[in-house]
Formats: sequence, C-alpha cells, structure tokens
Amino acid sequence: MQFSMIFEAQLAHPTPERERRLLHDCVEQAVYGEEMGFDRVWAVEHHGLERYAHMSASEVFLTWVAAKTSTIRIGHGVVCMPFNYNHPVRVAERVGMLDALSGGRLDVGGGRGSTRMEMGMCGVNPSDTYPQLVEGLRFLAGAWQKEQVDWHTDLLDVGPAKILPRPVQTPHPPLYMACSKRDTVVLAAELGVGALVMGFAGPEEVKEMYDLYHATIRSRTGEKLVSTEVNDKFVALCPTIVLDDGAKALKIGARGQRFFAESIAHWYGHGPVPEEDTEDDDNLAALAKDKEDLVARLNEADIPARPQDTGAFNAEHAYGTPQRAIEYVQRLADIGVDEVMCLIQMGTVPQEACMETIRHWGETVIPHFREGLAAG
Repeated sequence: MQFSMIFEAQLAHPTPERERRLLHDCVEQAVYGEEMGFDRVWAVEHHGLERYAHMSASEVFLTWVAAKTSTIRIGHGVVCMPFNYNHPVRVAERVGMLDALSGGRLDVGGGRGSTRMEMGMCGVNPSDTYPQLVEGLRFLAGAWQKEQVDWHTDLLDVGPAKILPRPVQTPHPPLYMACSKRDTVVLAAELGVGALVMGFAGPEEVKEMYDLYHATIRSRTGEKLVSTEVNDKFVALCPTIVLDDGAKALKIGARGQRFFAESIAHWYGHGPVPEEDTEDDDNLAALAKDKEDLVARLNEADIPARPQDTGAFNAEHAYGTPQRAIEYVQRLADIGVDEVMCLIQMGTVPQEACMETIRHWGETVIPHFREGLAAG
C-alpha cells in the first residue's frame, strides 16, 4: 500500500497575502512529505472556487514541488479535461514537459470540472463534460504511441503533428480519473484507468466502491479501454489530523472538515458561504446539523440523499493520535485499497498542525504498514 497527500489549497478569510502564504505552506508540506516517506502528492484543478480551492494552476504547483524534491511522485488529481478548460494538445504538452523535467515522476488524473461556477467561467457545456473527459484521456494515451499524432474524431481534430516533449514514462504516465459516485467508478474501471475515490462517508462506502470497481474490471470486455497500458489502481481519500494530543487533533480535524464540507455544499449544492470563525464551536455537532440541512434541501428538491452528497459531513476519520490513524488505515488496508490519499490541508487547519500530522504519519503510521508488509 502506498501513501499520498492531496492539496486543494483551501483558505479561510482569503486575502492576497494569506493566499500567497498558503501556497508556500502547501509546497513546504509536500517537500516535507518526501522526507517523511510519502509516495506521492496530488494537486487538484479548480477555478474561481474561493475558499474551497485556490489551486487553479496545478501544473505550476507540481513543477515547483518537483524542482524541490527528488523521489516523491507528483500527480494531477485532476486535470479538468473538457476542452474549454484545457485543450487536449496543451494537456499532453504539459504532461510531457513535467514528466521529462521530473525524471518520470508524474501521474495524471482526469476530471469534469463540474461546478456551475467553473463551467460558466470557461464556457463549458455540461453535456460535453463526460464525452470530452473520455476523449481527452484517449488522446493523452495515444499522443506518443507513434511518431506523429493523427487524430480525427467527431470531437477532436488534430494533426498530423508531433506532441513535444516526449515523457520519460512510455508510452505515457499512469492515468487516473476522479470518482465521486458509483457511475464514475464503473467508468474508470471500463476505461482501464485508476480510481481516485472520495471516501468521506467512511470505509463502508470505500468498500462498496472498491468492490464495484473490481467487479467491473472482471466483467469488462476491453472495448472501452483508453490505452494499451491499463492502470487498475484504487486510491481512497483519508481525512486526517494526527497530533500528540488526540483530543486536540479531533477538534482541529472536525473544524477543518466542517469548512471543507460547507465549501462543497456552497459550490456544488448552492449552500451558504462556509463558516470561518468556528474555533470555539462544537464542530462535530455542527457537521451533523449541516448534514441534516443538506438532506432536507435535497428532499425538498426531490433528490434522494446519497453517500456522496452527505459523506463530507462524517467526521469519523483518522483524527487523533498515531494509533487512531493506524486503526483507521488498517480498515482501508483490509478492504484492499492500493493507496491512501491523506487530506490534511483544510481551510482552517494551521500550518503547524499540518506539519505535525505529516511527521506522525512519516514516523509511525507509514512505517507500521511498511514493516508489516516486510514481515509478511
């Protein structure tokens, strides 16, 4: 099992000065992650989602991290693939450049960029997002299969032309897809790309997604595979704050996750702007209340509440001491998860708590599982 961190670059009380500090804090965390034995860092791509995600140019962030590290892998988790966000040729060129400069350390996930804010900013038609996501992944997989790309479909007309530079990893870096619901888990398995699963609802939902992913892999015919290089890796999110003081870690984690959950509800579900001054609140109780409010809004709109709608309001994660984190990760390991993707940087979590969390994972949690594997 591997271990990674994902960066949204979340920010409570945003100002230009705080935003700049945040971006450098995220780089500091990523570099420290290499020292502490993490295998990979992922960075999202979002546009205009103030507070929730200030990571609008993840290729720049990942290049900065790659230049300051030597072994940790860097991952787009994910690139917004609809063409008005990123033309497939430009995605391929940036992938080739970053893989070459990093010495072959790049992983690439694709996603839809599906909030109304983002689609409106970039002129993306919602009905185009799935077809263009799949087409973009196919193009990326085929960009360097031959000396020239000669691509002519109903969606994309390119070439003959060369996509330069060529990546170190041949024929292309490993491909993934963001999976927040059952349909996208099935699609990732059919396409033969890794699944980046948002497991906020807890191990039970992760197991359902894992079982569905592998059942689809077993039954797929291969007709929809995007590449000759199949990547059947299952990555699950793990919100975590780990401190010497377990009660303090839970308090910080619950507050951070409340900010995260309310940000999701704001940008994806038309909820209010997230609460920022919540340090003295009972944030566990607030998460439960927020969940009830969201379910009520969904029911009022005649939309059945699903785990992906409400899972972000569940705070039963790896918050506490290193032993608590080990116990939680063991549940993911028992499912068969290939990679645990730690969500540490949330909008209200102070930098010192992020760094202490990374240290505890590196000194205790990760070695526990690596040593256990070696002993087995």
